[in-house]
Amino acid sequence: MTATTRITTPFTARSTAAEVVDGIDLTGRRVIVTGGASGIGIETARALAGAGAEVTLAVRDLEAGRRTADDIVATTGNKQVLVAHLDLADQASVASFAAAWDGPLHVLVNNAGVMASPETRTPEGWELQFATNHLGHFALATGLHRALAAAGGARVVSVSSSAHLRSPVVFEDIHFRERAYEPWAAYGQSKTANVLFAVEATKRWAADGITVNSLMPGGIRTNLQRHMTEESLQQLVSQAAAAAFTWKTPEQGAATSVLVATSPLLEGIGGRYFEDCQEAGPNEPGERRGVAAYALDPEAAERLWQVTVETLGR
Repeated sequence: MTATTRITTPFTARSTAAEVVDGIDLTGRRVIVTGGASGIGIETARALAGAGAEVTLAVRDLEAGRRTADDIVATTGNKQVLVAHLDLADQASVASFAAAWDGPLHVLVNNAGVMASPETRTPEGWELQFATNHLGHFALATGLHRALAAAGGARVVSVSSSAHLRSPVVFEDIHFRERAYEPWAAYGQSKTANVLFAVEATKRWAADGITVNSLMPGGIRTNLQRHMTEESLQQLVSQAAAAAFTWKTPEQGAATSVLVATSPLLEGIGGRYFEDCQEAGPNEPGERRGVAAYALDPEAAERLWQVTVETLGR
């Protein structure tokens, strides 16, 4: 398969995570799902556990994590569902989680995120959405690099969004210190960063057999929308209706993540962006589908990596 061949699969926007992983045996594989106690994280973890993987739910709320783990054990019969604390906005928490991990890691699903939050800054002064969605996941993946390399053929799943079409990474003012804060621009920028991370990490980690792909899960009504007012949520729903947009169930929303994590069709493939269980084509003006050219730009991907390393003091 050449680098220019777009990946196609037999699955669709309506496929569920369980359907995507059906027939794939993950026995002996170890998986981490960040944000595994809410939204599509639950169904991503459930499908992977159902296929036999040992799944660690990396969550901020341990009690919610334990409830979710019990539910997944009950529905799959797989008792290898673990829970560990992780706060992606807290670099000390990320470092502690990575340091505590022992042994190989076959799949890392960077699923957790915060969307359209009011202007909030971490103690370092970083804008919260960028700090959580990109910096936290970057620190986690790089902190677990040795474990991923040890697995042989490991995969990292970077959950992005069609919201990446709202903004490139604005390198001149990533943290909104000069420009007025706009929640959706900040979210879009962080989701573009998730795609760029997949591009650069695949390039840098190819010799370790690690591939990284990004994806758009689809529109799913979850706790991710907790920062939105009812008015803005209704506006989003109206826009979706006008664009003939169809909401997905959490099981359908998790399907593309699970595909990227497990499909034999993606063996050795990295740096790509998927939606509705297919590799996405280029975004067309006025459309809310496809991937922006700036999100796959190798120069921007390399620059973001360097800026991130400097920001984190690595």
